[in-house]
Amino acid sequence: MTEAVRPTVDDVLRVLRLEKDGDGRYVGQCLATEGPVVAGAQMIAQAIVAATAEAGGKRVTSISSNFARTGRADSPVTLEVERFHEGRSLASITVTVSQGDRKLARSLVLLGADEGDVIRHDAEPPATGGPDAAPEQDSYLTGHEQRTVGAVDVFDPALVGPPELQYWSRWATERTERDVSQALLTWASTNSFIGAAMRPHEGVGLKRAHRDLSTGVLSHTLYFHDDFSAGEWLLYSLRSTFTGGGRAFGVGEIFTEDGRLVATATQESMIRPMTGGSGL
Repeated sequence: MTEAVRPTVDDVLRVLRLEKDGDGRYVGQCLATEGPVVAGAQMIAQAIVAATAEAGGKRVTSISSNFARTGRADSPVTLEVERFHEGRSLASITVTVSQGDRKLARSLVLLGADEGDVIRHDAEPPATGGPDAAPEQDSYLTGHEQRTVGAVDVFDPALVGPPELQYWSRWATERTERDVSQALLTWASTNSFIGAAMRPHEGVGLKRAHRDLSTGVLSHTLYFHDDFSAGEWLLYSLRSTFTGGGRAFGVGEIFTEDGRLVATATQESMIRPMTGGSGL
């Protein structure tokens, strides 16, 4: 059998190049990184690019996304941008992602002008020994490196540990535009919260996802605190604060290698018995 060609970082950057299709309307291509469906990370990333293009120089400070249904990765998506509020320093934009008449996701994006510090502090990163202390691992994307601290395998149902996960991420790109860096950080932020929620529970691991457990991201929110480059090492420190009732909730902090907190993420996801269909 011929091994499937892996997507590359250039393929990711390609789907971030949106085509304007009228006032507040964009068309984006899709990338099959999660089987035949459109990845939630892709839709958030494209919403960041669309909102930035419409924001008149303001930067994305937060984006909160809800997912309604799955889409097909072999068809383009349409992004409709609606201005909810726009002032001198702040703006709110809604981005709806659709395929035909099927609405897939909606994001509320808060944007702001650059401002200086009045006061400043941030959280301390966990001690990990840096990216060189974490083992290299295989990636589904050529040009994206991810190294899990402690070599934790969240796919192994027999592996039990605390409901947390730390990993380093770096993209092989010299692109430094804010929206591109934010989009690539987003792409690496969505897929590990469910694994962190499963860790304390013996016999449960990501290997069971889409087999006898129905899992999926219901909502994902990112807060961008400071500038960074996706081409540098970033540490994602995730912890699941609650799991029960078919839901899991997690909080993640993203740090640069020199210890700056540049983003925070929260996610609500679904973990329930497989009953057929998509589970959403």
